[in-house]
Amino acid sequence: MSIDAKLVAELRAQTGAGMMDAKKALEETGGNIEQAIDILRKSGVAKAAKKSSRETNEGLVYAYIHSNGKIGVLLTILSETDFVAKNELFVSLCHDVAMHVCAMDPLYLKREDVPAELVEKEREIYIEEMKAQMKPEEIATKIVEGKLNKWYSEVVLLDQPYIKDDSKTIQDLLTEKIASLGENIQIKEFCRFKI
Repeated sequence: MSIDAKLVAELRAQTGAGMMDAKKALEETGGNIEQAIDILRKSGVAKAAKKSSRETNEGLVYAYIHSNGKIGVLLTILSETDFVAKNELFVSLCHDVAMHVCAMDPLYLKREDVPAELVEKEREIYIEEMKAQMKPEEIATKIVEGKLNKWYSEVVLLDQPYIKDDSKTIQDLLTEKIASLGENIQIKEFCRFKI
């Protein structure tokens, strides 16, 4: 099947995929853009996973001050090369993550950063709730894990639903940018200031 160049351009505009990747995905799906987007997302996640072990020695320290002048965010996002760190998509990612931190006030970057004693304290609270409700143990265990995951999504930046599109997390956003920019990208640290 011959794929129209306009269709390829439309898919590229929606996904940021390369021309050949977009054309190949459209050929696989017989010109169906929605299915092609799914294929590109799946391959993007696979590509991002391959890149995750590569070193990130460049990047940006990005500063964001909210319009009211009372909240500010500093964050460090790393990339593999200085070339990508200067890329408009990378700078846009820095801005979006800083705005997200400003709005959502995460306490930790990733789950591993949350102190173990705090996680255990939360787990114990949820276990006691389940005991009070007299839930069977196997159901209670699943509910406790679900509540813990919900709690993580409130306090851990990478687990939080992205403010501009709550169908994806900040980790999903990062994975998309890794796939589209072709380099490993990592959020190293952030700090939120508020008056």
